[in-house]
Amino acid sequence: MKRRDFLRCLGTLPLTIGTSGARGQTSSKVFRVGTLSPGTPMTESVYGPALVRGLAQHGYVLGRNLIIETRAAEGHLERIPALIQDLIASRIDVLVVQGFPPALAAKQIGTVPTVVLGGTGDPVATGLIESLARPGGTITGISDVSVQLSPKRLELLKELTPTLKQVAMLWNADDLGMSLRVRESEQAAKALNLSVQALGVREPNDFAAAFAAMIRHMPDSILMVSDSLTLLNRRRVFEFSAAHRLPAIYEFESLVRDGGLMSYGPDQGGSAERGAALVGHILRGANPAELPFENPTRFTFAINLKTATSLGITVPPALLVQADVLIE
Repeated sequence: MKRRDFLRCLGTLPLTIGTSGARGQTSSKVFRVGTLSPGTPMTESVYGPALVRGLAQHGYVLGRNLIIETRAAEGHLERIPALIQDLIASRIDVLVVQGFPPALAAKQIGTVPTVVLGGTGDPVATGLIESLARPGGTITGISDVSVQLSPKRLELLKELTPTLKQVAMLWNADDLGMSLRVRESEQAAKALNLSVQALGVREPNDFAAAFAAMIRHMPDSILMVSDSLTLLNRRRVFEFSAAHRLPAIYEFESLVRDGGLMSYGPDQGGSAERGAALVGHILRGANPAELPFENPTRFTFAINLKTATSLGITVPPALLVQADVLIE
């Protein structure tokens, strides 16, 4: 399914209005930015509106000098290369992607400047870029600093449940970026005297087997690693957590707003706005190979108090005061 823009119709219009008031933009050219998600479209995530806002701040405004072409694989990752080629055929100037599979496909195609909005794990360790300071190739973006965040997520779980001994980690075993993130979390768990029950899934049918494994060896909590597969099946994780009264931590605030217990991770809107700045540099002629791969600057700790009540969990006051967002 092709969704052409963030307003569902605006992106297909011939936008030729001038650039009055646009910062750093003097020509009347209309620029095309393509977005690609491995799951649902960016229009349906925090990233979409934040990207549009960020681009406007840098002089690229829908309805004036900007068209945004949107594609989504809807969990069918084998479609990603064809979707990128489709975007290239629509003559995009820059591609913005979420997650490791689209980033890897863009690198392999190698013909379109690409900005990544997190979800890749360590971009150097996965081979996406040469270094954070000088990415090389056609890709730059925003890191998700998973090495630093894994210990913090586990520490928060332990603050919530001081008797915590075993954490079940649920992740997409076919996603290299996510697999490396699990390895990082396993190292962090050892430092906290925790054991990890690693439960990799590769397709929706695998969740039943992962839940059965947890029932056989019930963990004390769950950490869900976010990618298109786990996000598309998040409600099954919420339901399992609720049925067995297991506390769970997620990577993004949006999952807590959707019913998860708590999360700690980069502010997705902030990452999208920083990504928009990188897009702006590229549209003005910068080479992505020389634009440093940035770290996020804002992080959010969110707790859903309604979910905590339903799980029979009393959140310690010391944890409540740390929260940036409390959902009641």
